[in-house]
Amino acid sequence: SPVFGPWQVYGLLNGSVTITCYYPPTSVNRHDRKYWCRESAMSCRTVVSTSGYVAAGYQGRASLIDYPESKHFQITMSGLTEADAGSYQCGIGINGRGLSHKVSLEVSEGPHVPEGAELFYVELHSTVTMTCSFGKEAANERKFLCKLDKSGCHNIIDTYGDVDNDYTGRTLLSNEETPGSFSIMITQMGWQDSGFYLCGYGIYGKSGETKELDVHVYERTSVPQGKPTIIGVKGSSATFECHYAPLRRSSLKYWCKWRQKGCSRIIDSSGFVSPLYEGRVIMVDNPANKTFSIILNQLQDSDKGYYWCMTEEKKEQQSSTELKVIDGEPGLQGQKDVEAQVGSQVDLTCSYPCKYYSYEKYWCRWNSTSCTPMPASDQRQPGPDVTCDKDNRTVLLSFHSVTKADQGWYWCGVTRNGLLGETMAVYLTVTEGQSDGHNLEAEHIDGPSRAESGVNPQGRAFSDAGVQSAAGSESPGQSQGSSTLVLSLSLTGGVLLVLVTAFAIFKYRQLKRSDLVSVGSYRTNISMSDFESMKGYGVSNNACVKENEETQIGGDEFITTEVTPESAAETKKAKRSSKENADLAYSTFLLTSGTITQGDSSGHSTAPEVPPPTWQGQI
Repeated sequence: SPVFGPWQVYGLLNGSVTITCYYPPTSVNRHDRKYWCRESAMSCRTVVSTSGYVAAGYQGRASLIDYPESKHFQITMSGLTEADAGSYQCGIGINGRGLSHKVSLEVSEGPHVPEGAELFYVELHSTVTMTCSFGKEAANERKFLCKLDKSGCHNIIDTYGDVDNDYTGRTLLSNEETPGSFSIMITQMGWQDSGFYLCGYGIYGKSGETKELDVHVYERTSVPQGKPTIIGVKGSSATFECHYAPLRRSSLKYWCKWRQKGCSRIIDSSGFVSPLYEGRVIMVDNPANKTFSIILNQLQDSDKGYYWCMTEEKKEQQSSTELKVIDGEPGLQGQKDVEAQVGSQVDLTCSYPCKYYSYEKYWCRWNSTSCTPMPASDQRQPGPDVTCDKDNRTVLLSFHSVTKADQGWYWCGVTRNGLLGETMAVYLTVTEGQSDGHNLEAEHIDGPSRAESGVNPQGRAFSDAGVQSAAGSESPGQSQGSSTLVLSLSLTGGVLLVLVTAFAIFKYRQLKRSDLVSVGSYRTNISMSDFESMKGYGVSNNACVKENEETQIGGDEFITTEVTPESAAETKKAKRSSKENADLAYSTFLLTSGTITQGDSSGHSTAPEVPPPTWQGQI
C-alpha cells in the first residue's frame, strides 16, 4: 500500500497519542476521504473521518486533520483507556479498499513510553535526509548508519569512510554544527531502500547508542526523473540537470563531487568556483522550471565519479549522478589556446559536425557566475564579430582589435529547444606590444628608409662598403645584364600585381556577400532563457543559405534549405561584376601575351597594336 505510517504507537492511560499517516500527493488523493478505523473480526469500523463522522464513544476525544500540501493527515486520540488498545487502520477512500496502513496502539500505566521509529516517506528516485543527535559524548566517536536485516544490522556508511557497495556514490554522512549531531543523505532511492535503519555512534551491539529510522518508498509517476548516469567523451562536455523546489528565494544551490568522506564543492550560486575547475564549469539557473543545469567541459579521466546537486535546505530534493568518461572524438573542434598581441586581429574558431547542423550555435565569455553571451550590435561599432561558414561548418568569434581586457575563457556551444548541448572552451591570452607588421609600418613612416637602415627589400642586411664595391666593379656588359634582369623582374612584378589585385577584388565581393553579425562589448548575464533565445545574439544555420536547393543530412535528421531568389538590385550588381571581370581578364591577357609596354633605346615606350578580343559569355 502507498499509504504509510507507524507500525506501533504507545500511549499512557488518560493521556493522548497522535498518529501521522502519509499518502501519495496525487490530485485524487488530496480530495478523497481520509479515515481512521478500528479493526474487528469481520471489518474495520470507522472511528473518525474527514467527512465529519465521529463514532459513538469517541466524540470529543478523537479528531482527524488533513494536510494535503504536506501529503499526510494526523489522527489524535485523547483520554486513553485500556479498552482503546488494539489494531487500527489509517486510510484513503472507502474502508478496506487497500489504500490503508495498519497501526497497533498500546496503552500502559508506566511513566516511560518507548520511543517509536522516526518515519521517512520518500518518493522513488528522490533523496532522503536523516538527522541524528546524541550529545557531546558522541562528538569524537565513530558515527554510522546501518540497515536491519535477519542477520543483524549491516553497515551502510560511517565516519571512517566505509561505504556499502550498493550505496557507493549515493550516500553522504556529514557532521552538524551541534557536537554529536550528524546527517545522512541517500539519493536515487529505490524500492530496496525501504526498511528499518539504525543511526548511532560507537560499535553496533557493543558500545554507544542508536536511533531507529523507518523508511518507506512510494511512487508518483507524474514527476520526471533525471538520468542517474551520464556518459561523456574525453575532451568534450557533459550537462547535468538538477531539480529543486525552493522554500526560500535565497536558497544556496551548489554542485559537488562525491568522496568517501564528504563532497568536494565545485561551484555554487553565490559565485564560488573551485580553482581546479576555473573555465570548465558553469551553473545555469531556471527558476521557472525549478531546475538548474551544470555544464562541465574539457572532460578527462579524473572527472569520472559521482556528482551531487545540493541546496542548503535539507527538505529540498537532492540528487546524485554518475559520470562516465570514454574515449572518442568531441563534436566541437578548435584551437584551445590562442595567443595574440594587443591591437591585432584574432579569430577563435569552432567547427561542428553534421549532427549539429540544425542547432543554434553561440559564443560566450566565461566568468565565475555565468557565461556572458556575445550580443548582436551595430556592425559599424568596433568589437568582436560572430560569423558562420556553412561550407566549413565553422563558427568564428573575431576580435578586430584585441585588448588586454579581452583575455580570458571563451565558450563555444550548441543548444536546441532550450536544452543545453555540447560546449568547447578556449583560452585567449593577450600579450603587450604590437604586431610585426605594425612595427615595420611605423618604422617606414617615422624612421630612416630600409636602405639607410641597412635592410634591403628582401630583409637581408648589407653594408655601405659592400654597395660601393659592387658599384665600382660593374662593367657595361654587366650593366646591360642588370637592365635585362630589372626588366624581367618588373614584368614578373607586374603580373603578380594584377593577380593580387584580381584576388583582392574576388575576396572583397565574397565578403560583401557574407552574412556578418557584428558583436560589441555589451555584457549580459546568461540564463536558461538566454539559451532558449540564442537567435538574438548567436548564429544559426539560417545565416548561411546556399543559392540552390539542397538537402543536408545531420545525424538522423534531414534539413531542406529553400531556394533564395536574388533581388533586382543583386541582379544589376551581378551584371556590373561581369563587366569588371571582363576588363580584369583583358588586362591579364595583355600581361601574359607579352604585350606589356616596353622601353626602346630612346627611352620612349612602345606597344604593339592588339585589338581587344571578343569576350564570349561571362569570365
